This record gives sequence, C-alpha cells and structure tokens, in this order.
Amino acid sequence: MENNEFNFYNNENDGYRGGFGEYMDPVPVTPGPEAPQNQKKPGKGFSKKIVALVLACAIVGGGAGVGGAALYQNMSRGGTVVYEGERPKVQTVVNNNNGEPMTPEQLYAANLASCVGITVNTTVNIYGQTTTSAATGSGFVLTQDGYIVTNYHVIEDATKDSSVTIEVSFSDGSKYTAKLVGGEQDNDIAVLKIDATGLQPVTLGDSSQLVVGESVYAIGNPLGELTYTLTDGIVSALDRLITTSSQDANGNTVSTTLNVLQTNCAINPGNSGGPLFDSYGNVVGVVSAKMTESSSGVSAEGLGFAIPINDVKDIINDLIEHGYVTGKPYMGVQVQSVPDYVQNYGVSAGAYVVSVAEGSCAEKAGLQQGDIIIAIDDTAIDTSSALTAALSSNYKAGDTATLTIIRNNEKMTLSITFDEKNEQTEAANQSQESNQQQQQQQQQSGGSYGWPFSGYSW
Repeated sequence: MENNEFNFYNNENDGYRGGFGEYMDPVPVTPGPEAPQNQKKPGKGFSKKIVALVLACAIVGGGAGVGGAALYQNMSRGGTVVYEGERPKVQTVVNNNNGEPMTPEQLYAANLASCVGITVNTTVNIYGQTTTSAATGSGFVLTQDGYIVTNYHVIEDATKDSSVTIEVSFSDGSKYTAKLVGGEQDNDIAVLKIDATGLQPVTLGDSSQLVVGESVYAIGNPLGELTYTLTDGIVSALDRLITTSSQDANGNTVSTTLNVLQTNCAINPGNSGGPLFDSYGNVVGVVSAKMTESSSGVSAEGLGFAIPINDVKDIINDLIEHGYVTGKPYMGVQVQSVPDYVQNYGVSAGAYVVSVAEGSCAEKAGLQQGDIIIAIDDTAIDTSSALTAALSSNYKAGDTATLTIIRNNEKMTLSITFDEKNEQTEAANQSQESNQQQQQQQQQSGGSYGWPFSGYSW
C-alpha cells in the first residue's frame, strides 16, 4: 500500500510542521469514539511525493495572518464537556430532490441556514500586554437542538486550554457560545454544542456512491472574512491517502493518516470543517485541506481535500453519545517505516517495530522489537502509515487478525487480538514513548541505531 506524505504549513510558526515522523498508536481524544464502518479501502498507485498542504483554517487577529492551523494535539479532559443521556443515532437520509439535481442557487438557498462560521478566541498575556488571536473555520448543523460538526484542527486550542472560547455564527447574524462535546484527532472531526432549538440540520448523504466527475459544492468562510461563500467543482479523485505529522503535548511526533476525496472546489484557509455537498444537497464530505505546492516547489491550485462523510458518521455518533470514540483498536507498539537506503541492503519494506508495550496485545501475540510487519491479513504493509490506515479502516477492538512479519530474515505469522484504546492503554503507550525516547537518545549518542540500522550513522 502506497501513500502520499504531506507537510503542513503553519503560519504561526512561520514554517513547516510535519514531515516523516514515526508512527505511534494515535492518542485518544478525551473523553473520545470508533473507526467508521463502510470505509473504503485505500486505492492503489499513490506516488510518494512530498507536497505542501494547508489545513483550511484561517488564523486572524493578534498580528497573525492567514495560514494553516496548528496540527492535532492531545485533548485534555478539563476542556471537554460530555453530554450524557440517550440520544438518537444520526441517520443517513438521502435527499434526491425528486430525482433532479439542484441548481447551485437552489442548493445554496436550501442549506445556507445549516452552515456556520466558527471562531476560536485565544487570549494570552505577553510581558503584561493582553493579546487576543482567533482561528476561524466552518461547520454545519447536525441536529435541531444544536449539535455542530467541524474539523478537530479548527478547535484544537480549545482542547488544550479551557479558557479558550468557541463562537458559532449563522448567516442571519445570530451568534452562540459553543461547548466542546468531543473531538477525534485521528480523523480530524469534532462536535460542538450550542444552546439553541429549532435549527435547520443538514441532510447526510452516502459518500460511497460518489463517482469521479460528479458535481460537488462547498459552503464555508474562506480567509475568515468572506463568509458563507459557495464554490463549485467536481470529485477529482477518491481514496487519496494523506499523512500528517505533528508534535503532541509532550513533544513526541504523532503521525495521522486520512483517507480523503479530492475536489477542485476552491478551498482556502477558513473553509476547514465546512460541508461538501453533492448536487442533491446532501453532505458527502467535511472540507479539511488543500495542496499548495509539489515537492519540487511547483505551485498547485484546484487540489482540495474532504473527509468522506461515511468515514465519520459513526465517529460523530460516538462523540455525541460518549464524548470519545469507542472500540478503537490498539496494538501497543511503536513502529517506523524501513528507510529506502536500508531496503537497498536487502531489508524488507514494512513497519519496523521499535518497541512493544508491556502487557499489550502485541506482546501477548509474540511481537518483538526488531520485527518488521509486512502484512495484516491480506493487506500488504510497506510503511508505518500503511499500518495506521489498515488498522483504522478495517478493525475494531476485539477483532483478531494475522500479522505477517520478518524476524531474523525469516517470514512468520502471528495471531493478534486487538485491545481497545482507552486511558489504561494510553498510559502504557506514554510510558512506552518515554522509554523509546531514552533509547533513541542513547543510540544517537553512539552515532548509530540498532537492527536494522546497525552500522549506519544517523
């Protein structure tokens, strides 16, 4: 399985964030809910090019210009409000408009009241001076009683600081203070709640029915200034894999792989979290990012990306009901891709096991440090990102799979039953990360890494 790996531009840091970080079992968002069903398997033939990609969230105020939003971070419990009680599942109700596509005018009029602008206000004190900055994005109304969907990276600051405020605005001028119900950084989805009733929700469509060339429309707030802008285009491609890398609260590298659809709808900072509609007015995707340039520095236009709605329906339901994603698989390993230069010496491509958490399902299955995972069931694994995508797309906690590995130049198989990602497994993961960092520091001080990197200077 191949994938594209992306660097994300962050205007706040005046440079790139991301790159080729190591894979770690993704940090669960607290409180946090499951990988979506009916997710398509990633397509084939993706070239391994590094391109610049901008998360479609605008940063305004406090002297900051428009740029990419900060990448995914761990959600603290203190900034999350979980709404208890029984709630109906979000159902897919496809609107076919009596079998006739809507005109752009009809689609905009029918859905404008369901689209919102989102502003995340952060106030800091620098040398006695109070400065306020705002990250702006988009979202859409999910229920009549005020549940709102957006991207995780739009409201990321609110997950780290309970003093950060979130404001939701509508096209009629009304504004509401929103509470964070929950967020899922691995799939870049968050749910907010406002105190309102009688709202007009969107109609969720079926993204599995999309075909390349089909007309799609985006409504959002580009640049955080041009509010409720409608742009149109087509589905340019399906099942694109993009991989991002970021730093968590402890300074550790966290890689995230998303399966997205590609569109030539005009997407800009501020569009993040907004809906992507099909021609019948159904939401078929959540706008998330755009490509800005290739690895060779060639600028790019008309390359936007949205998360297919089918991939996040179950996640949204879990966030509403529990505040977190339930049933997420957890292995208890840290892996990294076997570098190309190491493969030149006959080492197999795959996910190299850097460490195995004590008591984890990986340890129980017999997985060892130094193993190279090359397949999970029938899915070939050639990178750490491929392992991430395979786990998030195809497995739940409690599922059993067959791992094909290379150990001491010999191929063998192991049976593994996945744990569930929760607070206990995450605590083990953090301990594992700390131990691995210490090992890396010791290895780096000696100028080389262990198998399969022995003898090669870092």
